[in-house]
Amino acid sequence: MPKPQKVAAVKELREKLESSDAALLAEFTGLKVGEMMQVRRSLADAGTEFGVVKNTLGRIAATEANMGDLIPLLRGSTAIAFVRGDAVLAAKSLDEVAKKYPALVVKGGILGGKVLDAGQTKALASVESREVLLAKLAGMLVSPIQKMGSLLYAPLGNLGNALYALQQQRGSEAPAEAAAPEAAAPEAAAPEAPAEAAASDDTPIENSSGDAGTEV
Repeated sequence: MPKPQKVAAVKELREKLESSDAALLAEFTGLKVGEMMQVRRSLADAGTEFGVVKNTLGRIAATEANMGDLIPLLRGSTAIAFVRGDAVLAAKSLDEVAKKYPALVVKGGILGGKVLDAGQTKALASVESREVLLAKLAGMLVSPIQKMGSLLYAPLGNLGNALYALQQQRGSEAPAEAAAPEAAAPEAAAPEAPAEAAASDDTPIENSSGDAGTEV
């Protein structure tokens, strides 16, 4: 029957594998204790926990976590970097400390359920970080959007100018149209003249001697 300490260690290791976004494995034969502490600090700055793992317990934990493909990498001295976050950043940090301490040799890892060999893990370190990729993508998107904005603004500006001119034109025409009925008012009084003429027909006509004539 397994010892309680081993059972607890396997459980902890399995939970770390399951909760990590990636796991990077390295061999550390010949690495000094002080150097191992420096490696842990460097990876901790990248949000990665780095620890030594016993291969027998690692194989059990990998099997329980449905990561049996990791078992071939669990040979020799093994330390695992449990990545929570950007796997590229963690791979870069591991690659940098491996260059500083040649005794630390990358063996491989697992990312997105896929096992990576040593070459693929090192290639992961050469990929640009998520922040850099997002910045480049943003730059690629901003330029076309600015050009599109210029193209859209031009017709809208022309339309606005046209509407303003039309409004000004209608405003200037309105007083002239309002004055037109006032000008026609005197002409409407002209038909009253025949009434005066009709009234003169009832008035007696004086003759040349100044006497009033008779009505006809």
